[in-house]
Amino acid sequence: MILTKQTRHKLFCTLLASVLLYCPASRADDYSDARAELIAAYQQEKFPAMLLAARRAVALRPRLPGALFNLSLAKVLNHDFGGSLQTLETLADMGVDFGATELAEFEALKALNEWAAYEAKVVALFAPSGDAEVVATYAESKFVPEGIAVDGDGRLLIGSIHSGELVRLSATPEVLIEKGSGWSIFGMRFHADGSLWFASAAVPQLAGVGEDEGKTGLFRLDPSSGEITRASILPQYSESQVLGDLIIADHNTLYATDSLTGAIYRYYIDSNEFETLVQRGKLGSPQGLVLDASGKLLYVADYTSGLYRVAVNGGSMEKVPLPADVSDYGIDGLYRYGDELIVIQNGSRPHKVVALQLGNDGTEVVGSRLLAANLEAFDEPTLGVVHGDDFYFVANSHWNRFDRHNQLPEGLSGPVILRVPLN
Repeated sequence: MILTKQTRHKLFCTLLASVLLYCPASRADDYSDARAELIAAYQQEKFPAMLLAARRAVALRPRLPGALFNLSLAKVLNHDFGGSLQTLETLADMGVDFGATELAEFEALKALNEWAAYEAKVVALFAPSGDAEVVATYAESKFVPEGIAVDGDGRLLIGSIHSGELVRLSATPEVLIEKGSGWSIFGMRFHADGSLWFASAAVPQLAGVGEDEGKTGLFRLDPSSGEITRASILPQYSESQVLGDLIIADHNTLYATDSLTGAIYRYYIDSNEFETLVQRGKLGSPQGLVLDASGKLLYVADYTSGLYRVAVNGGSMEKVPLPADVSDYGIDGLYRYGDELIVIQNGSRPHKVVALQLGNDGTEVVGSRLLAANLEAFDEPTLGVVHGDDFYFVANSHWNRFDRHNQLPEGLSGPVILRVPLN
């Protein structure tokens, strides 16, 4: 089957999005090998070989939505239309869509009797859902919010990827870190002593990033004075590193994820030292992280392969099992509310906020409930914060609006913060 240049480009972009996503560091494992073979076979239009590689990838990662989508694509390219649709239905049952209804290559499936039911499932996935209310906005259209925190007085703070600003939202917003005076601001958390710790990095999307690009670290802010009282730069283990989120374990210990190298670090405040808990390359693109009730384990969201439990003593990892109809793919923000993990998923469509219920021993997810999806304010939601019985989160990061030159279009909305009740 020969594809037009336009169709091949669109399909290849979808293919890459489904298997590479956040451009994480490559890992030398069997799944990565199968994925590379799949892409090479697709580019060369060797579709039987592509199908073999897709099946091997799914055997290695049975519940990975990106792998399932690639299998569906490989099947349709090999004229197995019924099998392709069945795989797409599996994804829809998991609440995931990669836009097959919009791709010309899946056109042949529309002649199948089952297509109408599948299409109805996809339409239902994109229905707005959730009892969320707008609690704060900020007028700066190119702010690109990521990190968010709530101080002891219930005031919201947000950080910017594009300008490097940190702003306390109120009737009259207060700029605590000025535009252009630092790096992109990612995850942030308040310490018990009242200081604000945040992860920061010089990423290409930072306006005027300059020679600092690739550097990252943890910073401590005194919110009352706006003074940075600690700047701890991660040693340059790799050309590009991004500490994207952090969690405070106790008065002296923080944990942070590096979304580009796959590492997890432990940081000691007293000695100002980083220690590697999970080696670089062990995970694809770790994002949010949170401690369990005992403080002995971290739940970590790998954007490309889902949820893991990581022992803080030694760094051993194990995958968190899930029910068949629950996906842990494309999780950005990760938080804990009692025996639930609150997750923001923006790695596949539709974007949503979900509460994952843990079993009694915390080793597996036993159920889920949808908190918000497809709301009008959504434009790639990213991070959030649990405050009491409410969850506050960034609804419109605009991360997806950067062009290939890392420029933003005009006419974007300013940051919108939503709140959903958790109880």
